[in-house]
Amino acid sequence: MYQKQILLEKLREATASVLPISLIVMLICFVLVPVDTGLMLSFVLATAMLILGMGLFTLGADMSMSRIGNYMGAKLTKSRNLPLILFVSFALGVAITVAEPDLQVLAGNVPEIDTSVLILTVSVGVGFFLMLCMVRILFSISLRTMLIVFYAVVFLAAFLSDADILSVAFDSGGVTTGPMTVPFIMALGVGVASIRSDENAKADSFGLVGLCSIGPILSVLLLGAIYQTQPSAAESGAGALVSSTVELGRDYLHALPEYLWEVTMALLPIFVFFLIFQVVSLKLRKLPFLRIMVGILYTYLGLVLFLTGVNVGFSPLGYALGAALAEGWKMYLLAPLAMLMGWFIINAEPAVHTLNKQVAELSAGAISERSMGLSLSVAVSAAGGLAMLRVITGISIMYFLVPGYLIAIALSFFVPRTFTAIAFDSGGVASGPLTATFMLPFATGACEALGGNVMTDAFGLVALVAMMPLITVQVMGAIYVVKSRHASEEPALPDFGDNEIIELWEAC
Repeated sequence: MYQKQILLEKLREATASVLPISLIVMLICFVLVPVDTGLMLSFVLATAMLILGMGLFTLGADMSMSRIGNYMGAKLTKSRNLPLILFVSFALGVAITVAEPDLQVLAGNVPEIDTSVLILTVSVGVGFFLMLCMVRILFSISLRTMLIVFYAVVFLAAFLSDADILSVAFDSGGVTTGPMTVPFIMALGVGVASIRSDENAKADSFGLVGLCSIGPILSVLLLGAIYQTQPSAAESGAGALVSSTVELGRDYLHALPEYLWEVTMALLPIFVFFLIFQVVSLKLRKLPFLRIMVGILYTYLGLVLFLTGVNVGFSPLGYALGAALAEGWKMYLLAPLAMLMGWFIINAEPAVHTLNKQVAELSAGAISERSMGLSLSVAVSAAGGLAMLRVITGISIMYFLVPGYLIAIALSFFVPRTFTAIAFDSGGVASGPLTATFMLPFATGACEALGGNVMTDAFGLVALVAMMPLITVQVMGAIYVVKSRHASEEPALPDFGDNEIIELWEAC
């Protein structure tokens, strides 16, 4: 009964995330932009599959992935073996990122790089930086110092890289922080931090997600220097038109075996890793072990439904809608509509509401949930508008990312370090599943219709959305500092237990 209630809650959250953007899209198609009836029917079916898939996936991730991360983190802590901690962290980082649904969707939309190559490259980047995160925790290295050093390396590498790879690289950093990756990273961080006994140990468990998002950027930039792209192999994202319900059903049935296999290959490393760990070290009792197995099954089914719905019906309509709006005077509606969709996307993300609540508690009520939510809505809405401006004008992504990250780093000197850590961790909260599954194809369709370069002009949308919380959360932190000055020179932050810290990411 309890599990059924949780599933219903997850389905409600998924409905709240997917339905608003779906209704906006349908309204646009009914009033402004005519689309093929078969494509619309496919979109409606895909919407239902996304809701069911996201519900099952998030439930499964909570039941299996979070628990596996917690168990492994605890065992690693007890071992106090640095080489083992580093090796397992790297292996887990690679294995869990391979199965990240947002990464799967992004990789499938990049026309010039083989999907498997891009996924593996991003996963290795996450694994390597997860090792560095463990080193940071164990040796109490300043988060600000590491952010400054590695982002300096990132932008140096970016200026030396080919323009075609820049936007994809930064988008890769934004899609890795999802419901698969984050629970693992946070659980490992909290577990390893418990080795230390100093007062800053718990605070140092923050910031891991923000650091791990740097790894994919650097690894994809490196890939761009050695990988031979094949633009001729790109496929249109419009999808095939169907003339009957039988053809529609055939499209989904033909796609289903492909994604059954893809998801099997994505989850197999995690499954094997867990079984080996169970036999060698964990030795869980029957009931906890069976719960994790059931959770993995839920994760598998949810991911299959999610990816099938996204690729067959959801993303194709986004692509077609973007292409249709890029024609004639409708081009000027691209930015306003993207801003509107960005506003509703961020408001519908359950993790965002959890983030707003945590910031309100962290600031002892000085920053209300309403003001935090409003600031994030404005930020993500602006990101959508800027992304469409790039599609129309072809402005380089670097003109937005360089000043944006400079502002974020500069703010870190004026706000409590916990706000900085949460800000960089929460970059992935704003760039939820709908950003990669609909907004990116929408930008791609518009870009191709306008004759632009998809690699340089369309990609980068996820990066802009992910960058905004870095600034917004810290601005809220600065407001908190100002409001707190009358009470004390050094504002005291309330202490949070480990479970409360992880809760934010379990809502993703």
